[in-house]
This record gives sequence, structure tokens and C-alpha cells, in this order.
Amino acid sequence: MMMFGSTQPETTENKWRGQLDRFVKENRPELAALFWGLWLANGDSQGTIGIDLQPTLHFVYCPKEAIEKLNNNVDNRLQEILGIVENHKPEIEVVMIGIGKGEVKLIQFAPEPPPPICFEQIALDVDDLLELLEQRMSEEITF
Repeated sequence: MMMFGSTQPETTENKWRGQLDRFVKENRPELAALFWGLWLANGDSQGTIGIDLQPTLHFVYCPKEAIEKLNNNVDNRLQEILGIVENHKPEIEVVMIGIGKGEVKLIQFAPEPPPPICFEQIALDVDDLLELLEQRMSEEITF
């Protein structure tokens, strides 16, 4: 039975998931700004933005073909992620994929204000946002 409001214990294997959740929660406006800046530059031509935790914390693109191939390799267990990636609305929600320890985690949220306004308000270019967020990740997420 699953109890709402309770969480599974944070083990060494899934510790990165909780740390990534906290990082996303604490950096929503900046992540939304980065998401929108990259969307303006590339649309979805490069794929979905990912946060790769190994070997060092960094942002990557996850091409749709790679996600589809991974989905096929895991008996379609990522079908929901594919649906969300395919149908998200970039002007109102952020969709990213966390990659760590042989697992993936969907990151999805609708920031307030929406991504275009976050990008405008934060007023940093994509390179500066990448540097800022990768620095914060390295301070907040450990293995």
C-alpha cells in the first residue's frame, strides 16, 4: 500500500533523485530562463534538455531518437516521458530529463511567471545561465 505524503527512504542509489528535486525547486526561475533561452536558440531541433550527473554535473541535449531507442531497450517503460516531451508547451512549462546512475528522471514544472518572463527578468544570456546553474549543481548535488 502506498501512503500519500510519505516518501521512500533516501538510499545511496536514489539520493541523487532527492538532491535533483531540491535543486530544481530552489532554482526554478533560473532553470525556466535557461530552458526558454535554449528553446529560442534551437527549438526542439537538438532534443530535450537534460541534466547529466556523471562524470561531472552538466547540461546536455537528449535527442528524441536516443530517448526512443532507450524506451525500446526498456520495454516501453519510458512511453509516458516520450508523450510529455512530445506534447509539452514550452511557453508555459519546463521539461527536462535528469540522467544519473543508469536511470532517468523526468523534470517537469510550470513556473510562475512562465519561462519567457523568467528569461526576461533574469536577464542573463544562455552561457551565463549554464555557468551559474552548473556551479550551483556542483555545490548542491553530491554522490
